[in-house]
Amino acid sequence: MTDIFIQGGRTLIGSEFVETSLGVSGTEIGHIDASRGRAQLAIDARNLLVLPGIVDLHGDAFERQMMPRAGVDFPIDVALAETDRQVISNGITTVFHATTWSWEPGLRSGDNARRLLEAIERQRPHFAADTRFHLRHETYNLDAEAEIGQWLSEGRVDLFAFNDHMDGTVADMAKPRKRNRMVERTGLSSEAFDKLVAHVVSRAAGVPASITRLAAVARGAEVRMLSHDDATPSMRRNFRAMGVTLAEFPINEETAREAAAAGDAIVYGAPNVVRGGSHTGWTKASDMIAKGLCSVLASDYYYPAPLLAAFRLAADGVLPLAEAWHLISSAPARATGLTDRGALAAGRRADILLVDDNIPLRPRLIAVIAAGKLVHLTDATRLLGTAATPRETVVAA
Repeated sequence: MTDIFIQGGRTLIGSEFVETSLGVSGTEIGHIDASRGRAQLAIDARNLLVLPGIVDLHGDAFERQMMPRAGVDFPIDVALAETDRQVISNGITTVFHATTWSWEPGLRSGDNARRLLEAIERQRPHFAADTRFHLRHETYNLDAEAEIGQWLSEGRVDLFAFNDHMDGTVADMAKPRKRNRMVERTGLSSEAFDKLVAHVVSRAAGVPASITRLAAVARGAEVRMLSHDDATPSMRRNFRAMGVTLAEFPINEETAREAAAAGDAIVYGAPNVVRGGSHTGWTKASDMIAKGLCSVLASDYYYPAPLLAAFRLAADGVLPLAEAWHLISSAPARATGLTDRGALAAGRRADILLVDDNIPLRPRLIAVIAAGKLVHLTDATRLLGTAATPRETVVAA
């Protein structure tokens, strides 16, 4: 692997920006304040920010590559390859594909979840980003419990989330536009969809015990768990008691405060920050961040959002950029147990971004290094000349 020298950028070291150079050796950061030495590849980072790669623990925008329009499918391997290009070009060097396994047929079915998992496992060596599997289990999907438990036990799931969208589904059935979208996604007739929902709702009594059993399996397999859309402090306490320590999108401040008081990781969506509020009308993420009630930002449904959100928070005076960047790098790395990344330090995984921040709110990604490889470059003039190779001394016979 080619060693890389990054010369003279404004580098995020800990919580401070420092004018320094970095040396990359193999897949790791070798030295801070390094000299070039014999590195064959060197990049001029002067007047650029040098930042840790983004760790995205929840992103499902890959679904748009799989089904760009309702009923229009593309092969999963093609969709995942295109998604890899998208995440890297937005500075995401570690990505957890948030795959929903619902009781629905179609895009979020068990068959699709199986194909996605198998495709990720098969293609992982070819991706530029470190690509992981985040399984979002719809808790009313009781028939999937045994197979999900097996996946957890076998170590095939990197993150495991408990989702319950049943109340919302029932409510949306009375709203023609939302109902049509749900029906289209499943590929069922309207009548068949109604029958399916009625059947799933009828099994509500079995849901709590199923959650308890799966949480026990995940704990035994040491898989980090999330609960999605916690609505009350008691709901958060109940999940925490089962070892679910990541609160994903708590829907009100009192629930977020319960999570914060216990030291839980609190995840909100970066698009919420970029757009200035939630598309659902729920909690405003920037307000939660200002109150210390958000520790992680995720791409959710839009891969450009984490990069943009960090700069938006800084521009709006919510957080200094160094602290805002931790929400998308070191904090999600810590929350997911990835202690080898999320910060620029000797011995850490060499996931590094070079960013031009000259235009306010519109950071421009110049280069991405992932696990020590230069995988994205938008300005070739930043490449410096080849290092001189010592000549061999010829001794006369």
